[in-house]
Amino acid sequence: MTLVSVRGATAIIGVGTTEQGELPGKTANEIAADAVKSALANAGVGKEEVDGLITCRSEETGEGVDEQIGHLLGINPKFGATLEYGTSNFSLHLGVMAIVTGLASTVVLTYGTNQRSVRTDFGGPVGGGGEWAALAGLVHVAGPAAMAFRRHQHLYGTTEEQLGWVSVAQREWARMNPLAIFRQPLTIDQYLAEPYVVAPLRRADLTMISDGGAAIVLTDSGRASRLHAKPVYVLGMAEQSAFRAGQNADNLMRPWLGDVAARLWESSRLAPSDVDILYVQDATSVWVLQMLEWFGFCGLGEGGPFVAEGRTRPGGSLPVNTNGGQLSESYMWGWLHLCEAVRQLRGECGIRQVRHAEVALDCSSHDFLKGAASILSVHQ
Repeated sequence: MTLVSVRGATAIIGVGTTEQGELPGKTANEIAADAVKSALANAGVGKEEVDGLITCRSEETGEGVDEQIGHLLGINPKFGATLEYGTSNFSLHLGVMAIVTGLASTVVLTYGTNQRSVRTDFGGPVGGGGEWAALAGLVHVAGPAAMAFRRHQHLYGTTEEQLGWVSVAQREWARMNPLAIFRQPLTIDQYLAEPYVVAPLRRADLTMISDGGAAIVLTDSGRASRLHAKPVYVLGMAEQSAFRAGQNADNLMRPWLGDVAARLWESSRLAPSDVDILYVQDATSVWVLQMLEWFGFCGLGEGGPFVAEGRTRPGGSLPVNTNGGQLSESYMWGWLHLCEAVRQLRGECGIRQVRHAEVALDCSSHDFLKGAASILSVHQ
């Protein structure tokens, strides 16, 4: 198959975020609209210039449909779409496709949720084969993620302490992020003293439920170069499904993430050594180990020692989730990771700013069902 290069064809020109945590009295659509207004102001463009809108529908409330948010914003874009599971990367990829095919020229991507305020219950089967998993009591990602780490331990000897450094490192980053919900110190001893939630995973290994909103403004690179906002270019993107779920060999380890990585490196003409900062949509800390390995930042089975050596911590050789990630900042389907990546590449992150950051990799996954990744850079 011949890959179509999207390298440098589009650029992010604005990002916007709301407060995170609990936002009582606001619907998910209102929160998403607030984020859009912030992103448009950040980009320096008016809503009348937006001709594309991509949103994410909430399974729990039915909110998040493009028609609903478009009405709130008062826009009639040429192109509109709603994704059932629109993590930042999946939405970003659809936006890039809309622009390079001429369906739109300036696309707003947004996600808003009030899942904490309305006490959303996440204890239900998800995706293809979810009903079968529920028969075994696996109605939350924590169960299969715990099994995935047990598998990692069995194959490679990874320890719970090594895994703990994922959460500890991200808490260190979160302490420098005013947007983060969890900012209290977390040492490795404190981590190990926590009781199990689903052995061997502890509370710090799992994301929290939170309200919040995020939005991104994406446009073609020609227009981006003429605007005042500093553009961040999309250099490559790739996806892979795993819809056969448990029928896939060793699906707990999610080997199909390696397919995402291979196509991403090929399409972007870059390599792991070119990446300055890494973002992993971390519904669990286990995902960070898997992404480090499948994307080639260390060998298979070497993720535990990699994080235990401090490589992902502030000052480390590969800063990971400099916002604190979903483990410490907020649970937003990875949207805040993408916003943080843009802000880091623009040099806007204050005391947590990574010096000389020019290339960022953002990795997403929907549990054991599909994965996506994008490479961003200040250079076209």
